[in-house]
Amino acid sequence: MAKLCVCLTGKTLEENIAILDKNRKHADLAELRVDCLDADERLLIRRFPEMAGLPVILAIRRAIDGGCFQSGEGSRITLLAKGLAYANADRRYNFAYVELENDLNVPSFEEAARAFGTKIIRSSYNDGNVVDDLETKLRSLKRIGDEIAKIRLLPRSLDDVRTIYCAAQKTQGIEKIFYCQGQYGIIPTILANQFGSMLSYAFPEDGTHPSYDCENDPEYGEEINLCDLADLYHFKKISGQTKIFAVTGFPFTAPLIPRFFNSVFDIDKINAVCISIPADSTDSLMHLSKEMGISGIALTSPHKERILSHLHNKTPALTSIGSCTTIVRSPEGWLGCNTETESFSGSLLKFIDKKDLRGIKLTIIGAGSSARAIASEVHRLDGKALILNRTVERARLLAKQYGFAWAPLKSQSGPVIAKYSKVLIQTTPVGMHFDADPLRFYTFSGKEAVMEFIWKPEKTSFLKRAEAAGCRTLNGYDMMVRQLCGNYSHFMDKEFPLPLAALAGFLSRESVEYDNGGNGSSRWTAKFSPYRIQLKRGSRK
Repeated sequence: MAKLCVCLTGKTLEENIAILDKNRKHADLAELRVDCLDADERLLIRRFPEMAGLPVILAIRRAIDGGCFQSGEGSRITLLAKGLAYANADRRYNFAYVELENDLNVPSFEEAARAFGTKIIRSSYNDGNVVDDLETKLRSLKRIGDEIAKIRLLPRSLDDVRTIYCAAQKTQGIEKIFYCQGQYGIIPTILANQFGSMLSYAFPEDGTHPSYDCENDPEYGEEINLCDLADLYHFKKISGQTKIFAVTGFPFTAPLIPRFFNSVFDIDKINAVCISIPADSTDSLMHLSKEMGISGIALTSPHKERILSHLHNKTPALTSIGSCTTIVRSPEGWLGCNTETESFSGSLLKFIDKKDLRGIKLTIIGAGSSARAIASEVHRLDGKALILNRTVERARLLAKQYGFAWAPLKSQSGPVIAKYSKVLIQTTPVGMHFDADPLRFYTFSGKEAVMEFIWKPEKTSFLKRAEAAGCRTLNGYDMMVRQLCGNYSHFMDKEFPLPLAALAGFLSRESVEYDNGGNGSSRWTAKFSPYRIQLKRGSRK
């Protein structure tokens, strides 16, 4: 099983012990970055393994490798020797590992390390590029059989991640460490067991680490912290038998979604993990999913439409809408459905306290994939709608499909919006990443019910303005949770046990009712229907 290694980059030994103590419950071992220590503290490193009380990697990272050590190579070798000197018969008091670069040749030092029971990690940093002959690179790193090959990589695409995975499968007999960075590097970091990596490095929860890797290349980005690996992804429970699910989009910055799935997996006692995949290409996503045997994927933009050509089977609703939010692997191929429709109608009907939309004229802002799903449900629930969009032709085509009205998203449409103002539904991403209001020209009367798909930020300028006018408002959080319940139902091929969402902290206990039946049994029931995705799936083992 892969281990979690906390990187200690404090300026003193005592500072590093304090950092370690805060993270000890998650760490299996620690890496002492001697290059980050103050000069006088470097002379005291021999005592650190005993202070730490767990296996420690001795590492003195050179500046050319992204570290902080600026002195000459002779000084660095002297420090390394000092760290291994006066070996204790009890190996717990010695450094368990020492990291030596592939271009460092000091045979006597290496022999001494082995004699003291300290294993050598033979590392390569280069430029982080993922090369096609990665298998050859890994094999060449090991000089003697007991060495551990370590290579730093900066995957810049899903194709790079697939290259790393394929190399890992071809080198299963080699003890190795993949030190992967950047947004794509999170995948092999979380799935270290699947990638055959002996350990995953993580920085403390408080983010204490030098910015050496980020100074010259923004692609390195922030590294995942120890607490997230342990608590969000349940790193130590991931094994070769763990089912892998994913949520994807591009760019993707919504850790709440994998947190939902992983919390529910844990409570429901399912051996599974959900990871975020920032998929830059739908084709690359599907290639990686095939290689790694990913069981299911929750999709966000821009893949909801691009995925359609990869599906073996689709629900009738998906075929009509042309937008897929969930896919699941089956022996025949990928099965797809749209969970936005039911999550939207469940959230909206609860919000306006109705059983259907008869007699209600509402406005849908946007004509993208989400708007198409919503228009389909409004039509099914006997409502009437006005479609607004900046590209008028897209609004017209969507409206024509259901006999709805349409208009440009401009101030001239104010009078017609007033006729469809019982409910206003904002489906575009405007307001998610910057302060903007897609309906800024419209004056709220205060009587409208205003719903928006965005849930982060909690209140956009659009919702704030509606609320200030006296309107009832609802952001996209409730709908998002309902959609995740639908995803989970599809992933697990069973109705979603709604109380799990409350137990996991994603719904309030008031959102579900508890029935103490009086006959010795008790059960939870949902205030809105649990999901069941109807598909001819075939066998799913």
